[in-house]
Amino acid sequence: MTLDTPNIVVGRPVIRQLDEAAINRIAAGEVVERPASAVKELVENALDAGARRITVDYADGGKTLIRVADDGCGMTAEDLPLALARHATSKIDGSDLLDVTSFGFRGEALPSLGAVGRLTITSRAEGEAGASLSVSGGRMEPVRPAALNRGTVVELRDLFFATPARLKFLRSDRAEAQAIGEVVRRLALAEPTVGFTLRDVSGGGEGRMMFRADPEAGDLFDALHRRVAGVVGADFAANALPIDLKQEGMRLTGYAALPTYSRGSSVAQYLFVNGRPVQDRMLLGALRAAYMDVLSRDRHPAAVLTLSVDPQRVDVNVHPAKAEVRFREPALARSLIVGGLRQALSGAGHRASSTVGAATLAALRPEEVASPRVYQMDRPSGSVLSRAAVWQAPLPQPGFAEAPSARVEPVPQEPALEARPLGAARAQVHENYIIAQTETGMVIVDQHAAHERLVYERLKRQMAETGIAAQALLIPEIVDLSAPDAARLLELAPELERLGLVIEPFGGTAVAVRETPAILGRVDAAALLRDMLDELADLGDSSLLRGRIDAVLSRMACHGSVRSGRQMRAEEMNALLREMEATPLSGQCNHGRPTYVELKLADIERLFGRT
Repeated sequence: MTLDTPNIVVGRPVIRQLDEAAINRIAAGEVVERPASAVKELVENALDAGARRITVDYADGGKTLIRVADDGCGMTAEDLPLALARHATSKIDGSDLLDVTSFGFRGEALPSLGAVGRLTITSRAEGEAGASLSVSGGRMEPVRPAALNRGTVVELRDLFFATPARLKFLRSDRAEAQAIGEVVRRLALAEPTVGFTLRDVSGGGEGRMMFRADPEAGDLFDALHRRVAGVVGADFAANALPIDLKQEGMRLTGYAALPTYSRGSSVAQYLFVNGRPVQDRMLLGALRAAYMDVLSRDRHPAAVLTLSVDPQRVDVNVHPAKAEVRFREPALARSLIVGGLRQALSGAGHRASSTVGAATLAALRPEEVASPRVYQMDRPSGSVLSRAAVWQAPLPQPGFAEAPSARVEPVPQEPALEARPLGAARAQVHENYIIAQTETGMVIVDQHAAHERLVYERLKRQMAETGIAAQALLIPEIVDLSAPDAARLLELAPELERLGLVIEPFGGTAVAVRETPAILGRVDAAALLRDMLDELADLGDSSLLRGRIDAVLSRMACHGSVRSGRQMRAEEMNALLREMEATPLSGQCNHGRPTYVELKLADIERLFGRT
């Protein structure tokens, strides 16, 4: 008898004990997805060994060669066979899996790499002789003496030669090399006091330097700031706010960029938990929520943040590659990130990214045209120039001593205003842009965008003081949900009520919506609840309702602000500038665009060749 379903087997299946080689290859499928995964495991081992300098070489995107050399504590000849045994590690003793302070702890990386590639480990501990051990496709060779000054060198050749099917799933050499570079950069940000070198040695020889970061000295923030400037970029370092916040035993440190220094994707988001690089959905969602009020949906914040917490309060053993973590108090971790970043952004006041002014100057700078060489004999003398000026002067008109080129209306200005951050208003052009003069340059303000942010912040303050009014539904809307979804929403009922949404249990797994936020008008309650549940499932928290309320306030602010095309008096323009200086987040509009551009006088003079 045959069946069409291939997974149904006729007869009793036989349970077999897999051999060690098959077990290691299965483990390698979880731990080593691509060459970048191997680099991550090897560099983390070097960091756990106390290395101060780490060199990573690769060839052909890491497919044919990965070599990681460090100056750490090294291993003895007796240690090497144990290092290649499954679940053998020096990081933990196995008594408490929650007390993990090292990068690695499972003891799976090296045996997994040896099962799918040709692995050679050469190491020397202080006071001991150097030794080397090779393993190819899971077959281990005897330990041999080797020459090495100190530390460890791990060389992995022909990755996945023992499992050639895996090679078909690798991307191009360039894509794999980019992934390796990203891994090394993330670890360099995690450890600013350690030096990193990355080289592409495809084709042999010394290779090409792809990345280098020397060890940084100084305190935490000084060292991290220099490392951030070298890894993420000087523009990010110049436009990032230092973050150092504590809450109930958790500490958040690092740098978060101004909203006007946003990116088109999440490539500039580096998050660490106890120094470990992670790609955790909850943490990424918290970062997004912190900028929700100052960025549009198609823009992404940039940040380098480390969350430090007692190892007993976070579980790092929930993902094969240790890319995700699980917090004992996830709401506390989320509130620290969201609240702390919002506090830091508000503290930045009206500040906007310096790259805005640089981009403006680049747009204004004319294209350089090669001018013909002028010889001394061709240069006119001073007397010729003075006579030419007289000849080109306009002739006096009858009845006028001098013909004015323009009529200037003198506007009284307070000299002290130029010392203010946004200066003194001097003019309005195209009925939308305010030109202000500062002591060191000039400021161009988009009057509509600036006033829109001011009105929006005013509306939010008023709502925070008076609360969000709710409108009772004539007939409560009944929404049928699953039991877990209903329980999750009812847990949030007190918080939702503060936002104007009142829900109650309605028997079984149904929920009754009795009141909705009045500011939203007519609401599809069922769709709103399901959208909130989707966000809860994805991020662990929901800011959807608050986001919709803020969106309504933003639209109200847009309609209630100074419109483009309105002429403003000098007093009105100066009043707008002073309110911007006193209002947090006024450097960007409600959608994250800058509200003003600052140009330094020295840059303007260079623009006209006056330096």
